Amino acid sequence: MASSSNMHFKKGTIRMRNGNYVVAIIGLNFGMRHLEGAIKEGYEIGALCDLRQEKLEEFSKKYDIPMEKCHTDYHDLLTMEDLDIVVIATPDQLHVPLSQEFLAAGKHVLCEKPLALTREDINAIVATEHKSSARFMVGQICRFTPAFVKAKELIDAGTIGELYFVESEYAHDYMRIMADVQAWRSDPLRHGVIGGGCHAVDLLRWIAGNPTEVFAYGTHKLLPMAAYDDATVALLKFPNNVMGKVFVSTGCKRDYTMRTVIYGTKGTIICDNTSDHLTLFTVDDTEWTKPKELIPVEVNNHNAAAEISVFVDAIKSGKKVMTDAAEGASTVATCLAIVESAKKGGAVVHPDYKFD
Repeated sequence: MASSSNMHFKKGTIRMRNGNYVVAIIGLNFGMRHLEGAIKEGYEIGALCDLRQEKLEEFSKKYDIPMEKCHTDYHDLLTMEDLDIVVIATPDQLHVPLSQEFLAAGKHVLCEKPLALTREDINAIVATEHKSSARFMVGQICRFTPAFVKAKELIDAGTIGELYFVESEYAHDYMRIMADVQAWRSDPLRHGVIGGGCHAVDLLRWIAGNPTEVFAYGTHKLLPMAAYDDATVALLKFPNNVMGKVFVSTGCKRDYTMRTVIYGTKGTIICDNTSDHLTLFTVDDTEWTKPKELIPVEVNNHNAAAEISVFVDAIKSGKKVMTDAAEGASTVATCLAIVESAKKGGAVVHPDYKFD
């Protein structure tokens, strides 16, 4: 990995030609969503990069992108002066080294979640972001999912009163994809809590703040090819005397879900990134629970168009990026604490949110 201490940084600037920002996508599995989001928002596609030539040819034809803009070596993109934003949607193990190189080259970087897999890496990328004049964003997509955005609006408006308990789950069966072409998911460092469960952790952090302590238990009965627990449950203590729970199962036998329930003193919200409605319970003037209200929401659990649009707005305006390196690192720090607690059989662990 490139070290931030010996990098020379170029000044990052945002250009605009014919009203379009120029975006590059590295990694065309999950990166397809970013590509479609960038196209939807009207940004110019300056380059695609993937190790598989056949995938580049497929995307070139499907999205009408000239093959001269398609590359199998990401180094080609480092020296392209006409690239404004680079989206890194590679396997998780490559997020930090690639982000460091492109930030050093003066490119604005939108990096897929999780930001990193280790404490060393989250420290390194926070330091790199601080040294670079280019902007950096972690793709914590739940903060752009319509149901969760609506839930956050209701909470901030005081609709359900003061929070006292929040819970979220990440239930996703990895059996087929781990047995097939995505063996990188079996990396012992890519624990299910960090790789996929970071969605639920980040969502609760966004709603309730940084957990001050966690304890967790795990089990391993579903994914024989994985070296880590494939089911984990964690209890979290949040500021303001708020309790929380995260459940992660990467081998569950059911449909994918991120069912989330937020309990307040004046009501309750039940939502999911796969449902077309949010369920809201509130109380009347006598404090009796009113009939539940079903609030319609768009089903868009990978809203990459909104994500990249928010990033560009932050670049243009100079305002803080919603999920900068410190935010992404804080989510990983919480995940690492959960993994540590489960390995110790439920020991209480205090996440460390100070990044060198």
